Amino acid sequence: MNINVLWGLMIPFIGTCLGSACVFFMQKNLNEKIQKNLIGFAAGVMTAASIWSLLIPAIEQESSKGRLAIIPAFIGFWLGILFLLLIDNVIPHLHQFSKEVEGSKKNISNTAMMLLAVTIHNIPEGMTVGVVYAGYLAGNSTITFAGALALSLGIAIQNFPEGAIISMPLHSEGLSKRKSFVNGALSGIVEPIGALLTILLSKFIVPALPYLLSFAAGAMIYVIVEELIPEMSSGKHSNASTVFYAIGFSIMMLLDVMLG
Repeated sequence: MNINVLWGLMIPFIGTCLGSACVFFMQKNLNEKIQKNLIGFAAGVMTAASIWSLLIPAIEQESSKGRLAIIPAFIGFWLGILFLLLIDNVIPHLHQFSKEVEGSKKNISNTAMMLLAVTIHNIPEGMTVGVVYAGYLAGNSTITFAGALALSLGIAIQNFPEGAIISMPLHSEGLSKRKSFVNGALSGIVEPIGALLTILLSKFIVPALPYLLSFAAGAMIYVIVEELIPEMSSGKHSNASTVFYAIGFSIMMLLDVMLG
């Protein structure tokens, strides 16, 4: 495994760490407009990545099956949707928790549950990154390093506000800035670990890559529709965040198509 891939696996975690570091230099929560724009941009990148980095490669790998090439992608996509649906039935929705933590009287149990929710939701994101890089390392012609890198960046941008909405409430409850930062950052450590484990199991993964790529696409689409779009479209500044969604989508599309 080359150093570029290792850095690519760490990028989402770096995004979480940078967001958690807001506790050192911000007195209040992350500016709402900036947060919505970041979420909109990340949602656009992840939507485009779901199509060009995940679903299209999954279909192209089964092109020898003709019209039936769509079947593995269809099955994997729905498995990803159902998997995230199951998680959300066990762990409350992130946007609901963020509103509770920001809008009600803060308490440590709310923030601890937010930390648990973010950590669990980060596991499939880490696996998504790992699946794409595993396909790239296996020499799959439909998966480019640029596409995998752009996916990592998109998830990192999404992780930035998540880190902030964990570390800052923890500090307001009395934890030191250092401990609040560490707790926020640790919520994202499962992503590079999950990605690395996915790559280490690549000999089992590569034969099932069409299913796994589309599974990752389904999981990401679920997160986008269930968590990111409600967050970016509620309240003020929704027009700006929609523009940033389009910018993120178009940039990711250009990266995947032109550098693919």
